[in-house]
Order: sequence, then C-alpha cells, then structure tokens
Amino acid sequence: MKKHGILNSDISAILSKLGHTDQIAIADCGLPIPDHVPKIDLALKLGQPSFVDVLHEVLEDMEVEKMIWAEEIKGKNTKLHNQMENKHQQIPFDYVSHEELKEACKNVKAVIRTGECTPYANAILQSGVIF
Repeated sequence: MKKHGILNSDISAILSKLGHTDQIAIADCGLPIPDHVPKIDLALKLGQPSFVDVLHEVLEDMEVEKMIWAEEIKGKNTKLHNQMENKHQQIPFDYVSHEELKEACKNVKAVIRTGECTPYANAILQSGVIF
C-alpha cells in the first residue's frame, strides 16, 4: 500500500504521466467537462470534498509552474481568490475569462471534480519540472 502522497489511484496515475506544460483541472461540481476528457469524480455531496482540500493535496504531489483561473473569481468569489493568492504566492496565476477556461479544459489531461459549490472555484494547473 502506498505510504505517502495521493492515495486515489486515478489521480496518482494522471500525475505520474504528466510532462512539462501538461495541464489538469480541478473543478467545482458545476463545471461542464467535455466528454473526451477523463473525469476523476471525487464529489460526495455539496461542499465535500472542498476545492481547497483537493487543491492542497494535489499541490503536495505535483510540481506546478502556473495556475490558470477565471477572471471572474476576483469579483464573484473574493474569499477563495484571496485565500489562494495568500497561500500560493510562489505559483504564478494567469487569468482568462470563464468561457476561455472552459474552452481550455478541452485540452487538459484530466479534470478532478470536487463537491465545491461556490462560484468560479476552478483552476487549471500547468505542470512544471522538478529539475
């Protein structure tokens, strides 16, 4: 049995296959996920697991060179936005419109769906390198 890191076998497999600049998304329970993109569904009920909890665990196990957020989070979910900016200052943030973020999700390696039910709680993580 695995001793450290993410225990979810689907997430662990996706992370181990990522190369430099590959992307995954972590999404709230309402983000539309294209049919051809693998969905790792962690949602149990509204709010669980939270976006923050899932993001934290993924960031512990993944080298991320930047995060891409919907511009709308700044005005529509300031609590989450401020929390993310304060906690993850070492990772650059890029912003696109929510429509552009949804379009970009067509090209990610996987979407991890959480139970989060606050607006614009979605981020695309771009893989960095560890050397």
